[in-house]
Amino acid sequence: MTCSLGSYAQSAEDKGLAIAKERKLRDSGWGDSTGEMSMILRNAQGDEVERKMRLKSLEITNDGDKALTIFDQPLDVKGTAFLSFSHAIEPDDQWMYLPKLSKVKRIRSRNKSGPFMGSEFAFEDMSSFEIEKYTFKYLRDATFDGQASFVLEQVPTDNDSGYSKQIIWVDKQHYRLLKAEFYDRKDSLLKELVNYEFTLYLDKYWRPMRTEMFNEQNGKSTELVIHQINFNTGLSDNDFNQGTLKNVR
Repeated sequence: MTCSLGSYAQSAEDKGLAIAKERKLRDSGWGDSTGEMSMILRNAQGDEVERKMRLKSLEITNDGDKALTIFDQPLDVKGTAFLSFSHAIEPDDQWMYLPKLSKVKRIRSRNKSGPFMGSEFAFEDMSSFEIEKYTFKYLRDATFDGQASFVLEQVPTDNDSGYSKQIIWVDKQHYRLLKAEFYDRKDSLLKELVNYEFTLYLDKYWRPMRTEMFNEQNGKSTELVIHQINFNTGLSDNDFNQGTLKNVR
């Protein structure tokens, strides 16, 4: 399917779902990857704290992806590790290893809306994009940052989500997520995410080298800057093990 969205009559819901499926399809088949990135936390006054971390990811066929994030700097977070098993239908499984407590903490589903490592990203934002987690509705065409885009509403199907809805901008040429607005449970705008500086890998997979999440309600922001990504590194299920989370290096 190349998403010939105008070739037959569609409801707004059908068109939204077709766009979401095409977005997912175009980012399928990447296998596994490793990366290095910085997480920059900014308060409302613009003061910054930078954390450096490594990320390992494994694509899972017919389910959500697995991801392991390891914090290397600064010293107060060094050794902290976050393991996430995203699922298409069931609630995600997530664990955090806290070296100061020498303890692995399970992130309960009802706590998924909480902040991830004090950032403006929530634990649920760290999951892979899965069609089954939302209902979709096409809203309109628009231009964002000079790129012709579809604008969709996606509503989480999980009652434990901290969001009532998300409004997203997906570019028409490559079906990349350009921007997302997150609305809280009172339907007020909570956060805005923008992806910048896309780079193409393996002639198929686009990745933003910079992502900013701005909290509209407290003025804080978190920026993720990718320094390096490698694909087809040979990762397997054995590299994503809750039992060995304390020993990851």
